Amino acid sequence: MSLSETIVPELPFLRRFARALSGSQESGDAYVVAMLEALVADSTIFPQTMDTKSAVFHTFLKVWNSIAVNKAQGIPGAVMTGTAPERRLEMISHRPRQAFLLIAVEGFPFDKAAQVLDTSVAEVRQLIDQAGKEIAGQVATSVLIIEDEPLIALDLADLVSTLGHTVCATASTHKQAVAAFTKHKPGLVLADVQLADGSSGLDAVNDILKTFEVPVIFITAYPERLLTGRRPEPTFLINKPFQSDTVKAIISQALFFENNATRSAA
Repeated sequence: MSLSETIVPELPFLRRFARALSGSQESGDAYVVAMLEALVADSTIFPQTMDTKSAVFHTFLKVWNSIAVNKAQGIPGAVMTGTAPERRLEMISHRPRQAFLLIAVEGFPFDKAAQVLDTSVAEVRQLIDQAGKEIAGQVATSVLIIEDEPLIALDLADLVSTLGHTVCATASTHKQAVAAFTKHKPGLVLADVQLADGSSGLDAVNDILKTFEVPVIFITAYPERLLTGRRPEPTFLINKPFQSDTVKAIISQALFFENNATRSAA
């Protein structure tokens, strides 16, 4: 298979990434074209030791970091005309923005993102942390934690606080969760499925969503109870036991791309 045939299937995803990274379709496509031209001039810049997707994105970012195609970047008074998330992306530092988009939008695991960025997994974690804090600076909110295990609830509260958000309440039953949400109106919910008294976190969330729209992240040891094929299924789902970096990335993703995740902390 030729190099062009190898790359073509990844181009739609690369264009999406480039648009998010640069802030507009025009400048994003200009970078993609620049990468293709660079490959025509010297195909050896395409790494053969990576899987195809990682190699494509790695090559793209080498081009991105070496030339100034993006006309909107760095121009005083430049006005972004995209969606709110696209405009907010402009406020995130370059390198953390790249790491955040690779993981939160393109679905790269941390080790593959490290390959793409030509760095270590430890630095990717630091970049995601920084991106999360910069995102919180734009959309800081209050968080309701629905979790019946105290140590896990404390861990989640610490993660939330580390990113710059606040925990408005912790609930361990269906009844407590609905009451806490009604009282505090948080901008994000972290929810377990199986609760202390045998009640369901899923039922609690469904009751909440009958009245309010709010991004919800399910953190559960029972993902099969949510992934049934019936609609609606959760957008954000994390398996227990969880990795702290994964939770941080998903919190940032949920708040960043949800239009209603802009409530101030209670």
